Order: sequence, then C-alpha cells, then structure tokens
Amino acid sequence: MSSWQGLIDSPYRRWLPVPDTAPAVSLHEGATPLLRSAHLSAATDCEVWLKVEGANPTGSFKDRGMTIAVTVAAATGVRSVICASTGNTSASAAAYAARAGLEAVVLVPRGRIALGKLAQAIRYGARIVELEGTFDDCLRVTRELAAHHPAALVNSVGNELRLAGQRTVSYEIVDALGRAPDIHCLPVGNGGNITATWGGYQNYAKEGLAATLPRIWGFQAAGAAPLVHGTPVPNPTTRATAIRVGHPATWDGAIAARDDSGGLIAAVTDEEIFDAYRAVAHRDGVFAEPASAAGIAGLLREHAAGRLTAGQTVVITLSGNGLKDTEASLHDGYEPTETSAATSDVARALGWDS
Repeated sequence: MSSWQGLIDSPYRRWLPVPDTAPAVSLHEGATPLLRSAHLSAATDCEVWLKVEGANPTGSFKDRGMTIAVTVAAATGVRSVICASTGNTSASAAAYAARAGLEAVVLVPRGRIALGKLAQAIRYGARIVELEGTFDDCLRVTRELAAHHPAALVNSVGNELRLAGQRTVSYEIVDALGRAPDIHCLPVGNGGNITATWGGYQNYAKEGLAATLPRIWGFQAAGAAPLVHGTPVPNPTTRATAIRVGHPATWDGAIAARDDSGGLIAAVTDEEIFDAYRAVAHRDGVFAEPASAAGIAGLLREHAAGRLTAGQTVVITLSGNGLKDTEASLHDGYEPTETSAATSDVARALGWDS
C-alpha cells in the first residue's frame, strides 16, 4: 500500500489552510511525475522537465486546490458547492463533492466544453447548467449565485483555499530537483495556476527551502490572450478549450507572477500548440490535453527567439490529461491502415514482408 495519502495528509499540510479537526476529502491527489524530456532538452540545449499534472485523480492540476476547498466546505456544514468551468474545474469539483457527500452544481458554456470533461461531471453526479455565453458569463453568474445562496464557491478566483493547494506543485518540483528551476513554463487561462505556482516558489524561498526563484513564463492562446494584449477579449477563440478565457479572474495575480519573477506572458498560435501536443505524445509518451502543450509551444518559440541560455533547468506544467479531449486527438488526423485479417496482408501493409 502506498504511503502517499494526498496533499492534506502530506508534509505540505503546514502550508494548507485546513482546520486540524477537518477530515480530509481526498482522492490522493498530488505526487505527480516529473519527467525529463530528452527531445526538448536536446532541442533547447537545456534540462527540460515535464510536470505531468494529468496524473492527478480527475486528470488535471485542479485536484490540488479542490481537495482543500471541498474539505473546508464540508467542515463548515454546507451541502452544495458551485463552480464555473471550461471543463477541468467542473470535473474536479464534482468528484470531490461526491467524495464528501455534497451536491455539486457546475455552470459551463454551452458547446464550449470538451466532452471528456463533461462526461466526468455527469458521471460524478453533478447538476450541470449549460449557459448561452462564454466562461466569463458562467463565472459572473456563479459568483452572484454563491453570494446569495448557501453554496460554497470553489473557483480559484479570490479563493485562498484553491490557490494554497495549487502551490504544492512548486513544493514538489523543488523537492524532486533539489532546487528551483531557472524557468517554469505553463499555460494560462483564468490566471489562478500561474499565480499559485509563483506563490509556491516564494513560500519555499521564504522558508529557506529554495535558494533561488525561477522566472515564470506563461503562455496564452493567440485567440484568447487578454493578458498579452492588456485588455479583455470579448469572444476568445482557440481549439485549446481549457484556456479559452477572455477575462481572467486572477488577472492581477498572473501579472504579478510575471513581473515579480522577471518572466513573461506571451501568445502562441493554435498551430504551435497542436504541433507541441503531437510532439509530447510522439516523443515523450505523454498524452496531454491541447491546452497543456501551450507551455511547450511557448518554450520552443522563446528558444527560437534566443531567450534561453544553454544549460538552464526548465520545468513545464502539463496541466491536464489528453483523455479529457479525445475529440481533439481524433480530429487532429487519424488515418488507419485497413487490411484483411490475414497475417500476410497485415505484414504487407506494414511493409514487413520483405
């Protein structure tokens, strides 16, 4: 039996705002793999590591914060949790609510959520409301509902519980590497994860557990890049649905992470994202959802622009599992080889008959 029991019952608990008497609502999240990428390391002349957050219980980094938010919600006696989502938050909230015996209500933009994520929320028993509009509309309504009804808001916006849990990714990275990386790359949608990741490194540095701090490099999709342009995008567009956000709720935190770390927030095209999405699967054996690959695409773009120094240590957050969005994979190009069931015909089709 594994000794890992999830974040709340881990050595990181002292950084988590959970009452001592609150029973942990956990699916044993955290402790995700940190894999060295040989092909990205060779391509950039750096040491590049992939933090595979798709290995969390519901397949995304959202579980790190949700275990804290739902644990505290359950301890306060509420019977419902509510969130707005482009998919991953809804899946995570629904799973942890089910674990706690709470009702989960999730608001999603109609037709703008990957079916794998919607299927998760359905199966976990969430009450799903599909709104005509964008994620930003869903978040606005969710916040208004939570302000006037007895339901705990579990989005990361202004939610120290969620952010505290998400900071643990940085603790794990420093513990695994023995130091903070020089650069940490990650996709940016609503801004919570980039804020939390930077905050985690800051916590470790303040405690003397990391001697240095990384530069934080965040990447948005070109059609949904409000932080790059400095103004909200009313109708964000990208096939990387997890980062299709036009007005990030944690805007100030994301900008602070960029500025305080001496980092950057830049845009990458869908073409670059999907090139990276294919490559990380083909070359590293990691099936990540498209939005996850924005960090890889961004690293390669910055390398091509001469902004990397050889020998640096780089970590890239792969925020979600590729099974979240199987439509993206199948629609990205799939041409099966068809043949009879004769072994000789299969060998011939494979070019193995010579």
